Amino acid sequence: MRVAVVGSGPSGCYTAQSLVQQDPDVLVDVLDRLPCPYGLVRYGVAPDHEKIKSLQNNLRTVLEHERVRFLGGIEIGPGGVPTARLRELYHAVVYCVGAATDRHLGIPGEDLPGSWSATEFVSWYSAHPDSTADGFVVGARSAVVIGVGNVAVDVTRMLARGVTELSPTDMPHPALTALAASRVTDVHMVGRRGPSQARFTTKELRELGSLPDTHVAASAAELALDPAYLDPSALPAPQRRNVEVLRGWAAAESRPTSRRISLRFFLRPVEVLADGGRVGAVRFERTVPDGRGGVRGTGEFEEIEAQLVLRSVGYRGIPVEGLPFDAESGTVPNVDGRVVHGCSAVPREYVAGWIKRGPTGVIGTNRPDAKETVTSLLEDAPTLVHKELREDPLDALRAEGAEPVEWAGWCAIERAEAELGASLGRGVVKLPDWQSLMNAVHGNVP
Repeated sequence: MRVAVVGSGPSGCYTAQSLVQQDPDVLVDVLDRLPCPYGLVRYGVAPDHEKIKSLQNNLRTVLEHERVRFLGGIEIGPGGVPTARLRELYHAVVYCVGAATDRHLGIPGEDLPGSWSATEFVSWYSAHPDSTADGFVVGARSAVVIGVGNVAVDVTRMLARGVTELSPTDMPHPALTALAASRVTDVHMVGRRGPSQARFTTKELRELGSLPDTHVAASAAELALDPAYLDPSALPAPQRRNVEVLRGWAAAESRPTSRRISLRFFLRPVEVLADGGRVGAVRFERTVPDGRGGVRGTGEFEEIEAQLVLRSVGYRGIPVEGLPFDAESGTVPNVDGRVVHGCSAVPREYVAGWIKRGPTGVIGTNRPDAKETVTSLLEDAPTLVHKELREDPLDALRAEGAEPVEWAGWCAIERAEAELGASLGRGVVKLPDWQSLMNAVHGNVP
């Protein structure tokens, strides 16, 4: 049986791993639009989180398996390989394409210059080849980060990090240079609900308090609007630990530092305000708990000065050509990973990861999720393998004009990034654009 796995992030790699572990004869091609594997582990994990980034070593083992092939640089859908063609080339196709876009606030001024999604900021400092934005911190003194999840904590920390801590990371050199010249001194991380409902993990939260020359503040009066903050005994342990950290910061005395981080709660953004044609402030409405797990507005407003606004309010899946799509949840309708067209599951097409369940959980959540999908696929295997495949999919793709980046091409990129870092007196430094990546693949590195 030949299976195509579309997407080489954690869900795609765990799907491939589960397939080769459970079926001793299956052959798996892991296809990705990018010439580089690992998805958000490479392009979403903050550069200073080396321990999490080291997960690439585990994923690497999967992609180097003798019955797994990595085929990068393969676009699936319009402008690339049609999904119908994949169905012809493989006995089954598993889509592990994640949640490729971000949610919007839907407020006036959101599109002003200086207002960005956190996804765009992360893509820039992670060297995603699609990233064309820069100038995030130019002219900014104060930044507002809207959202209280781990991505919000990451971008807040990146804005407050010094060049000394960032230089040893694999951050692309243009981003490092820009952040080294940053004049941002104040970062406000703002949530519309209370501390007990924040989505960040305690480990991520505590890291803010360990940043050199940075004071972290929280308002005791604002935190106290959350009933669970006053009595956290009924909270699950992770949220209880978050409350303890915030309580400590609220009680701490202010001290003179070069940078300040303020954690704000119960503030709902209502408008991004302009100053000279670009972002100048964000207007918030005070909220209070509504007794049903949500919040309601109070009619009281506050403005926070900012020349940079980053929204971090969640990811969202986008439709895949030829597959059904639930616009409300941003997922492909499925039963245990089997894609559902109308009222029935369609053999040969499957989903795993965020496009299957929505953008929830941590990296490790993808392992049991992928296993569930693979279990469904292998239950269907007796009917799938009746289809005769006449050619090797790789030969067919090449014959039709595709130029797959195989594993050797990715290894060439790795060598080029190590050489670039050495030339800059740093460690490994990521290549930041399509041209430099493809030059590395073809050996055209200056």
